[in-house]
Amino acid sequence: MHQQDQSTEVLTQAILRYAVERIRMNPPTLDGPKSEHDLRAMAGHTITADGLGGLEALRIFTDVLAPACISVDHPRFFSFVPAAPTEAATLFDLVVGASSICGTSWLEAAGAVMAENDALRWLADLAGFPQEAGGVFVSGGTAGNLSALITARSVWRKATRLDQTRGLIITSEGAHASVKQAAYVMDADILAVPCPEVMTGTDLAQAVSALSESDRDRIFAVVATSGTTNLGLIDDLSSIAEFCQASSIWLHVDGAYGAAALAAPSVRALFAGIEKADSFIVDPHKWLFAPLDCCALIYRAPEHARAAHRQHGDYLEVLYDGIWNPSDYAHHLSRRARGLPFWFSLATHGTKTYADAVEKTLALTQAAATLIDASPWCERILPPNLSIVVFKRQGWEDDDYTRWSQELLETGEGFVMPTKYKGETVLRFCIVNPTTTEDDITLVLNTLAPKVE
Repeated sequence: MHQQDQSTEVLTQAILRYAVERIRMNPPTLDGPKSEHDLRAMAGHTITADGLGGLEALRIFTDVLAPACISVDHPRFFSFVPAAPTEAATLFDLVVGASSICGTSWLEAAGAVMAENDALRWLADLAGFPQEAGGVFVSGGTAGNLSALITARSVWRKATRLDQTRGLIITSEGAHASVKQAAYVMDADILAVPCPEVMTGTDLAQAVSALSESDRDRIFAVVATSGTTNLGLIDDLSSIAEFCQASSIWLHVDGAYGAAALAAPSVRALFAGIEKADSFIVDPHKWLFAPLDCCALIYRAPEHARAAHRQHGDYLEVLYDGIWNPSDYAHHLSRRARGLPFWFSLATHGTKTYADAVEKTLALTQAAATLIDASPWCERILPPNLSIVVFKRQGWEDDDYTRWSQELLETGEGFVMPTKYKGETVLRFCIVNPTTTEDDITLVLNTLAPKVE
């Protein structure tokens, strides 16, 4: 199994051909899910005592399994938050896998860690963080938010000596579900501040003042959002940061989707105040053109994270001699060097190209809003926020949206799932792919036209 022979060479070439062909598909096929019954009928049992052989396993993946997965890099994938990795990033992901790098420590992966830290430094600079800031790449926003909040609670407990007290997290009603999940995992309480659209420092102050003194003492973190997943809204980071600083409360900014727009000069002012946060996250696999999975978690003062997350054991002590170990900054130990494809793409194309690409998607979002406004059967709900525009089809009920969305995917024309706004079923475009065009937007909008009987 570990010996190289002629069959290994044949399989290597076949896999590389498939990978290169898939990377260069323009556009890729959208594809879509199939039932397990249908997949099993086509694939059979894939794990057997004697094995299928590499070429047959690759055939099953290529012909059966891959077409049952939606291509998130398709230019008309507008649901959730898509991905649009550069060719350089995706190709280098192959290199990372082939290099057998354990990205846990400096001892094991000094070169990889240095490269990842260079990419983290660019992101920290975009946010206005100090030179001593740093962090780590984790799997996604859920892992990033959890790790940051574990650090925040560690700092609070050391300062208050309330080791046996159940902590409290304050966030907004529009916060991502992962914040609530982090509170659940940590056995902490969470309070969602009621606010019309975005949370402000005033909203936060009023919510905190309404708490009892004992509850106020339990607050160990405020989580603000810079780009809500559903609507693209940004909390008033500046006033929230002022309140947190005055109250000595850790401020974490969840920018998993939206903080990528820090790279775009045209909207940088929307993030004023993020430079005062204690930690923030942004997912390069969302809007900074890296492959899944890749979330950057950055701390203003990384030593707090190191104190909270460093694992100890006899065999680990050789690692701790003052060098930078990625395992110290999040809730993990073993990790792949998942930041390397992002670093390689940044190094290949340069930060200006990145800024231009984000600006292009922002401009296209504005153009999409104009096209929606011009449509006789669509109605825009909100102004476009970052790269998200929300609208509805006039006269439709919930079932109409569901049926249309399914048909759109089945025909391969696009992927647009309905969502909710104030309890009403609506549609949402999230545009993060620089290869998407106005023609793509128009094509999808035209499918919403009334059927001619």
